[in-house]
Amino acid sequence: MKSNAAINIDSLGVRCDGRWVLRGFCLRVDRGEKVSITGPSGSGKSTVLRCLLGLVVPQEGAIRIHGHSVSERDVWEMRRSIAYVAQEPDLGTGTAREVIERPFSYKANANLRDNLRRVPELMEDFSLSQALLDKEMPTLSGGEKQRVALISAILLDRPILLLDEASSALDKANKLAVTRFLRQADDLTVLSVSHDMEWAAFSDRVIDMAHSSGEET
Repeated sequence: MKSNAAINIDSLGVRCDGRWVLRGFCLRVDRGEKVSITGPSGSGKSTVLRCLLGLVVPQEGAIRIHGHSVSERDVWEMRRSIAYVAQEPDLGTGTAREVIERPFSYKANANLRDNLRRVPELMEDFSLSQALLDKEMPTLSGGEKQRVALISAILLDRPILLLDEASSALDKANKLAVTRFLRQADDLTVLSVSHDMEWAAFSDRVIDMAHSSGEET
């Protein structure tokens, strides 16, 4: 029987500078589920995301994406299922429109270019003016950059979205606009890291890393 799990983390252990950042961490996120990870600084929240992206190789445990093990050999293939937005996204230079369109100039994403038709709708969903598309990236606020990065990620049609403090620069109204969109995206699996309990409230589950075991709070 096909598993419904999008992400399955089993007994994950990561050691850094002589100490365990994570040890015995387990988490299952089902397809379409929205899960937020909270906890104090240094508790390993962002390390979980970096392991999923293959940027950190754990010393212990296993990670499976849609039932397939994540290893150094096949991590690039697994990343095709994942979109990622950082707290301070590095979007490069140019206008917001150019930043959004840039990924579709690559061969791997060329078949998704028609998704750019959704840009006006997504700009409205995320409370961004259409005029912002012609503004240079350095002139955008932190919250505008975060929402442009989210739009760019969503347009890639990846089934899993990883967010690392991606709401840190959003005010309450804009945070609500983004979470409303994500909440209604039934087919999108979202795993987010956040200190913000207003953000975490949109999730199906909240994982407190103070427990370090993937248990629901």
